[in-house]
Amino acid sequence: MFPGWLQIALVALLIILLFGRGKISDLMGDVAKGITSFRKGLKEDPADAAAEEAKPVSDARVIDGEAVETKEKDKADA
Repeated sequence: MFPGWLQIALVALLIILLFGRGKISDLMGDVAKGITSFRKGLKEDPADAAAEEAKPVSDARVIDGEAVETKEKDKADA
């Protein structure tokens, strides 16, 4: 048995009251961004993706594609 339109409206109203309209719109925006990036990933050329993965990485720490200096000393330097 499927829920009627009145039951669906009641559940939607309860969700809006519990979470607030702002949080729900933020969540839907995040879902939309995820779907957009997924579609963009599907459209990318596989040759470009393979070339991007094959970049050599130096012995530095990397965060979001940028080298980050650390204050740790290597045992070889000590």
